[in-house]
Amino acid sequence: MFDDFIIGSKQHLIDAVNKFGFLPFFSNSIEGFSVEEHVTRDCWYHSESGEWSAWEWKGPVIRETGCAYGKFFEKKACFISPEWFPDFANYRRDGYDFDARYEDGLSNYRDKVLYELLDNSAPVISKRLKTLGNYKKGGNKGFDTIISRLQAQGYVIISDFVYMKDRFGNPYGWGVAEYSTPEHFMGESFTERVYDKSPEESYKKLLAHFCELFPNKDIKTLKKFLG
Repeated sequence: MFDDFIIGSKQHLIDAVNKFGFLPFFSNSIEGFSVEEHVTRDCWYHSESGEWSAWEWKGPVIRETGCAYGKFFEKKACFISPEWFPDFANYRRDGYDFDARYEDGLSNYRDKVLYELLDNSAPVISKRLKTLGNYKKGGNKGFDTIISRLQAQGYVIISDFVYMKDRFGNPYGWGVAEYSTPEHFMGESFTERVYDKSPEESYKKLLAHFCELFPNKDIKTLKKFLG
């Protein structure tokens, strides 16, 4: 299924996210399962202009599809469609909302502090979140580790990429990640579905989908990727 498609435009990427449900941005342990491996060369990097077209599509794709984006697999970023994210989050959360997870001793205090700060401020760009939480030299530590862990657990997503502007109002540099929670970003389409089955049922559904996407892959490889 992943052998015969090409990403040559933002719309192609949107179509792929909606069709497959899961699409990592960079290459990973499943060969051929990434934007990087299917995007046309001129859309991956323009040598003359020095621009990365596919990189610039991330924010618009998130906004137009309503998908989740974040470091969900192997500490690498992945698009997950609104259809599939509730099951992914249910499985990774093991059926816990964050408060219950903390109360049962499954999350530490530093994770709780950052999660609650983000939850109360969402959507919030990473720069602002670091300032609010005093994540700087001489202040709190571990921002990148904690925010990555919260994404992998399904509690935090990247909801957009925001560009800084100069004094003339012109955008510059790379897009800065804007963080949110699925609850804030997806609303009832997420909250009404995320715990509607057991984590085990969600896992079986995810595994069956990946077996359908990759019928020739060893099931151990797929299970390892799912985490």
